[in-house]
Amino acid sequence: MTTDHTTLISADTLRTLLASGTPVVLIDTSFDLADVAAGERAWREGHLPGSLHMHLDRALSGPKTGTNGRHPLPARNVFAATLGHCGITPQTQVVAFDRQGGMYAARLWWMLRWMGHSPAAVLDGGVAAWIASGGTLVTSGPGPGPAAAPPYPNRPPLAATIEADALAARLGRARLIDARAGERFRGDVEPLDTTAGHIPGALNRFFKDNLDATSGRFKPAEQLRTEFAPLLGAAGAAAVVHQCGSGVTACHNLLAMEHAGLTGSLLYAGSWSEWSADPARPVARG
Repeated sequence: MTTDHTTLISADTLRTLLASGTPVVLIDTSFDLADVAAGERAWREGHLPGSLHMHLDRALSGPKTGTNGRHPLPARNVFAATLGHCGITPQTQVVAFDRQGGMYAARLWWMLRWMGHSPAAVLDGGVAAWIASGGTLVTSGPGPGPAAAPPYPNRPPLAATIEADALAARLGRARLIDARAGERFRGDVEPLDTTAGHIPGALNRFFKDNLDATSGRFKPAEQLRTEFAPLLGAAGAAAVVHQCGSGVTACHNLLAMEHAGLTGSLLYAGSWSEWSADPARPVARG
């Protein structure tokens, strides 16, 4: 019986899985906020055989209104059509990866769970780990990819969100974890949004702290449990709300916690870019 991979998958395990003939849909989510064409360009220049590319702005985000953040979630029916176009059904093992330490792959992983899809994993170490394990990249073209399927069926979510108003009502009681770098969290700098600072009461866990600095792969589950423990409070993971700048890197913390067995946290998808767009909402600094 094949075991579903639901958090992380090593490059060696992925190579074995592919060699066994198990159907796997490989999705490259590489992206660069400073050059939005860079990820797709890198995929075209060299990609895992049979992999597809999902663009953060076009596939993993919905329309922006000016008040709903920089990377709002797409409508579920729209994303269902995207998944079907990629040949993803409820039985499909999906493996997401990128060239940025999993920061964009984790967004796709979380969105698949949001759609009710369990067999979804992030390639630990991304493209670099694939190459280091002896895997090759295809440079002669994107390849045929998997056959398209109908839109993904409407299924109960395996991951949940909280909206801005509901979060505002819980300030002071919710355990809020912000995945941005410390200088952005404190409000020392703000390169992307119009207002610097953080949501009052939030704690800071920079998403890159989930990775081993040498290997670029996720730290062991036990180490992640130990590091997240001081942030959780007495109520545990189920009382935690994750956020970041625009709902992307917060998914990295969600993946790290899920891998560590700390389940049930919520995502505030609009994150700081949505929160700070409303001048009536409170801002903290320092």
